[in-house]
Amino acid sequence: MSDPHRHHHHEVPYPDRSPAARRSRWAHRLAHRLTPHSHESADKLDPALESSARGLRALWVSLAVLGATALIQAAVVVVSGSVALLGDTVHNTADALTAVPLGIAFVLGRRAATRRFTYGYGRAEDLAGVVVVLTITASAVLAAWTAVDRLLDPRPVAHVPAVAVAALVGFAGNEWVARHRIRVGREIGSAALVADGLHARTDGYTSLAVLLGAGGAALGWRLADPVVGLAITAAIVLVLRDAAREVFRRLMDAVDPALVDRAERVLDEVPGVRGVGELRLRWIGHRLRAEVALVVDGEATVREAHRIAVAAEHALLHAVPRLTAALVHADPAPSPGEADPHLALAHHAAA
Repeated sequence: MSDPHRHHHHEVPYPDRSPAARRSRWAHRLAHRLTPHSHESADKLDPALESSARGLRALWVSLAVLGATALIQAAVVVVSGSVALLGDTVHNTADALTAVPLGIAFVLGRRAATRRFTYGYGRAEDLAGVVVVLTITASAVLAAWTAVDRLLDPRPVAHVPAVAVAALVGFAGNEWVARHRIRVGREIGSAALVADGLHARTDGYTSLAVLLGAGGAALGWRLADPVVGLAITAAIVLVLRDAAREVFRRLMDAVDPALVDRAERVLDEVPGVRGVGELRLRWIGHRLRAEVALVVDGEATVREAHRIAVAAEHALLHAVPRLTAALVHADPAPSPGEADPHLALAHHAAA
């Protein structure tokens, strides 16, 4: 049986040293550096790369939509002086800019594992989620500060119809982006992209609040604009809580218990498995990895135990969405009077 991790070098006795050949070799080396590669099978690697590509496409599309929305609103802010619309514009701009750290994280996550980063770079996505949460926090602080300042120093809002139109544009743009990011984020398992989608949805609702503020200003209530600005702050804080919980759970390696239940059921049905011991799932970016200890016949040969372990991993890969690898350990079923084979490790577990 060939070793899939062994590198094979083929010597070329007379390499082509022409300029064209040198350029070709340089391009090949550059492509090798920039293209994710590993010695895993293609059926595991390709879906992972495709999910990263989908995340990047969602980011760039939403960046374009939110950028256009923010530009339209900023033009109206200049002529109207609406503090509520200013807050909404700031949020849209910040939400568009969060595509940058997320995009960097998706690109990093596509790189192959190294001897230093043996699990790859997928956790960069979790760090990007932290940046998103901090961005939402900064938006809430800025919106609150601007609204309180305008409460203490009320000013009339000019061009109220333009403010109302800009608010509707903000809602439409943000809601479309929110739906797109949340849908793609959930499909590829990216908590950071889902959190960013929740951020966009908040901005959509706050745009509707700006519309209410414009209506109050049209009726002559001078404090309508800053009061709506405070309401926007409260809405952002609520979404901040949801986004922070999502990112915190991912940082703490939390998974949906239903996935664990599903994995246990599938493993119990694998021929040769007598029991499921320790089972762990963890996210690395938007991909899942599993570690599981199975109980098999104590009289089974090494080859037979390995066959059962491979069958168990295969079953898990089919049953658990976004699972890309599983490390399966086979334990022999205990015999009467036999000492626990893990007894020598007990003092390490206690420590």
